[in-house]
Amino acid sequence: MPIKVLVVDDSGFFRRRIVEIIDADPMLTVVGTASDGREAIQKTGELKPDVITMDIEMPVMDGITATRRIMALHRTPIIMFSSLTHDGAQATLDALEAGALDFLPKKFEDISSDRDEAKRLLCNKVKTVARSRPMAPQRTRPSPSTTSTVTRPATTKSAAATPAPQTTRGSAVSRVNIDLLAIGTSTGGPVALQKVLTALPASYPHPIILVQHMPASFTPAFAQRLDQLCQISVKEARDGDALEPGTALLAPGGMQMLVEKRGSLGKVRVEKGPESQHYRPCVDLSFESVAKAYPGRALAVILTGMGADGREGCRAMKNTGCKIWSQDEASCVVYGMPAAVAEAGLSDQVLGLTEIGPAISRNT
Repeated sequence: MPIKVLVVDDSGFFRRRIVEIIDADPMLTVVGTASDGREAIQKTGELKPDVITMDIEMPVMDGITATRRIMALHRTPIIMFSSLTHDGAQATLDALEAGALDFLPKKFEDISSDRDEAKRLLCNKVKTVARSRPMAPQRTRPSPSTTSTVTRPATTKSAAATPAPQTTRGSAVSRVNIDLLAIGTSTGGPVALQKVLTALPASYPHPIILVQHMPASFTPAFAQRLDQLCQISVKEARDGDALEPGTALLAPGGMQMLVEKRGSLGKVRVEKGPESQHYRPCVDLSFESVAKAYPGRALAVILTGMGADGREGCRAMKNTGCKIWSQDEASCVVYGMPAAVAEAGLSDQVLGLTEIGPAISRNT
């Protein structure tokens, strides 16, 4: 039976365009359309779609409000269409916190320069999201772009085996001696990273690198949002940035972030990388550089995400004696990247999402 899709957008032209693309795929069928958020809620209840594609800015009710209400009532997987601008990034991050699972650029040329490839990627995204697990929306809060004051703890920010393919409770995780924490993720990652990083204290004693599959226009806004929510410091990485305790460096979208170490001093190198590399940033490339710079002295954590990026990087780290943790299937939005690592026998611990942050804080 084809996957049922509800298309929501206030532009009749864009609705027709998406309907045409989706209906051309034999595995997909459009069961209805809506021109605003309120109509989307109504039709979700009536038509019971498997996936919803949702615009953000619409009359009557915007896509973020509609997403939050749909997730509360129906828990239907939602893909947001977003503009690749700073404001578009902020709104998309709000939509992901409201419960949307993934997003796509509204301009097809931003998906791929090849129109047929862009259509294929759109349909594949719909199919993947249809198999995913929607998470409960995050608690409503002011957007960082409009928040003037953020309460911090008194501590300043700058203070500083045998594979186990079954879930291990966070309290049972053995202590690991590391000099660096490396986290990789993709679909579902923005919310997952927020849950993990907000559990770390300002005094967390190790540097952190973050690799999230995300467009270049989104990573500055995402780093800023995490920085405002977390006790640790979070910033988008720049070439030559030092690796410092209690600071997380987020790989810039469209670039590769590599780790280097001279003596006791570590830093990151940010570069374009090989043209043949599909992911920018790529977890494998970052983790392989960690294996060389911190052999046996780093912890890799693989969170929710589509595909297998991170598996070979984890293998390289594991071969030097580094420890590997992966998120469990039950708490993943898409059990792709963690599954690839666990099924390869690389995971030392498999943990639920809410267990990972506390386990990192207690055991590293």
